[in-house]
Amino acid sequence: MELGVYTFAELTPEVEGGPVVSAERRLRDLIEEIELADQVGLDVFGVGEHHRPDFAVSAPAVALAAAAERTERIRLTSAVSVISSDDPVRVFQDFAMLDLLSGGRAEIMAGRGSFVESFPLFGYDLDEYDELFAEKLELLLAVRAEAEVTWDGRLRPPIDRRGVYPRPLQDPLPVWVAVGGSPRSARRAGELGLPMALAIIGGKPARFRPFAEMHSIAALKANAPRPALGINSHGFIAPTSQEAADTAFPAFARMMDRIGRERGWQPMSRAGFEASRRPEGANLVGSPAEVTEKILHQHAIFHHDRFLIQFSVGTLPHAEVMRSIELFGTEVAPAVRRELSTSRT
Repeated sequence: MELGVYTFAELTPEVEGGPVVSAERRLRDLIEEIELADQVGLDVFGVGEHHRPDFAVSAPAVALAAAAERTERIRLTSAVSVISSDDPVRVFQDFAMLDLLSGGRAEIMAGRGSFVESFPLFGYDLDEYDELFAEKLELLLAVRAEAEVTWDGRLRPPIDRRGVYPRPLQDPLPVWVAVGGSPRSARRAGELGLPMALAIIGGKPARFRPFAEMHSIAALKANAPRPALGINSHGFIAPTSQEAADTAFPAFARMMDRIGRERGWQPMSRAGFEASRRPEGANLVGSPAEVTEKILHQHAIFHHDRFLIQFSVGTLPHAEVMRSIELFGTEVAPAVRRELSTSRT
């Protein structure tokens, strides 16, 4: 199983009542985090796209291209690219260039977006939310398949025998579909034979098993090879369980409560946060041993091929995030790999 990190590069205070971290500083910290993840042997780093004042990255390929020059081995993916409100041709070109700059390490994680600010920003109708994603995913795959493209859709002007360049080193350039809680999205990814990244950021992970089953069954019915499955979750690692919880909770609560006020969620309580840290909960917050155990617990449920963890749920001090990445790469990842290797023999 591949192990990695993803982030949305939040712009929030590092401590309660403190100043908001600047976009310039957050982006420089982000490159250091990706560089460290590469150095400690992690497999993947993902950067998400947002168009809000509380996030620093609107163009993941730009940040990942900067990281490509500071890394050697780690795979570099969006997490996600909101293709519904973007042009799939341009997205493909951006990541083809990233692939060339990184020596064949680029990936696209395509999603509909959990926030909707990009739709009015780029002139799209939210009433066509799902149709936009389906049509643009179709175009992205057409561009990936052939250098010269002929394509016709309803929501985007047609393309008549036009070349799309440059072409990436990888053939095909990996495209994952990010899924939150939509059965239709899980089935669509399977029908297309595409790997799925399933976000589990609340509730009990076992409740999400039907999405993985829908994905694999849809692929089987479409006569497609079994596509890969990834799990994306929130977490934080510190030397001790108590330190991890005490450090992560204020940042988690600030971020989730701010979003919750927009969506009608209840405020996050410390008791609820602690419940989410239990083996059957969604958040991987704890000591290296606890996080290792929880990753293995999830793997027993899903038998997934990739696991990505988001450490910066609400801005944490850069040093704390760096230490968390280091512990993940030097203690958790080796333990998970050993256990999974032993269980296969």
